[in-house]
Amino acid sequence: MATAAASTSLRPPSASQRRLASLPRRWCWGIPVRPAGGSAFRAERRRRSTLLCAADKPREESLKKTIEVDRLIDMLRDANPRELDQVVVENVLAFDAGFWVRLAARIDLCKSDDDKKDYEELAENVMNIVDRLVHKTDQKIEQSTDVLKAIISPVMHEGDVKWPPREPDTLKLMEKEISRREQEGQLDEGFLSEVSAQLRQAKQDGDKPGLQAMLQKVLQLYASKSLQKRSYAYKGGQVVVPEKFLESIIQAPENEWNKVLLDGLTVGKGDISPYDLYAVISKRIERVLIRMKVVLTSNAFLWSF
Repeated sequence: MATAAASTSLRPPSASQRRLASLPRRWCWGIPVRPAGGSAFRAERRRRSTLLCAADKPREESLKKTIEVDRLIDMLRDANPRELDQVVVENVLAFDAGFWVRLAARIDLCKSDDDKKDYEELAENVMNIVDRLVHKTDQKIEQSTDVLKAIISPVMHEGDVKWPPREPDTLKLMEKEISRREQEGQLDEGFLSEVSAQLRQAKQDGDKPGLQAMLQKVLQLYASKSLQKRSYAYKGGQVVVPEKFLESIIQAPENEWNKVLLDGLTVGKGDISPYDLYAVISKRIERVLIRMKVVLTSNAFLWSF
């Protein structure tokens, strides 16, 4: 549609347009002015030029994608065996169908048999590394699924989730299992990805609100255990009051949060302003994100071996 509209701008002017151009100019206070129809014609030309540019955007995006893939291929080609593993791990999401099609095209364009052989060897090496990553990822997903099943087993009854749990000890059993698995180093980013994936699926299905609530509780218990491992409530032998208050919230059960907040904040009975609490929460989020980024990068690199 856009192409058809754009092509009309290349046609010679119509008879009405030629008549419009041949009309004598009118004068307004000594300034020559063309008829109003000329402005409309120029506006139409600009509109059609815009449509032509819009039609070129997919072509530009395709060209940008090809340039990015070529840059990655060159990086892989210049890397030594040790660097190759790291480059593949850092760009693992880029190895889609478009990448392999472009690499095959680069092989076909080779002018010498040696260059062609080098590219074919590169393709085989990259494919082996990606396959190894996929295999280890699949193993990690299976392990994370087993860990999640063990944690939620107290609330499972004949394949169905009973939430909220009727027995008061159910949450304690879940917390105990989370603590045990955390000590064994099994609550890593793979576990979080599995819980998040199950939670997204439950939300999409929309017919299992109990499952959603239970998975959210698992994430909450995990976050509480993880955040309690590091304390920032003491600095230079002095108590950092807002940090100490934040840690008391983290340690408190969910049903006690309102009471803890009202007792500690200035809007209730306490001495801590909401601004100070917000500041330490933001700082804690920043610390967690930095730590997670380092862990994810190091683990992803180790998975390549």
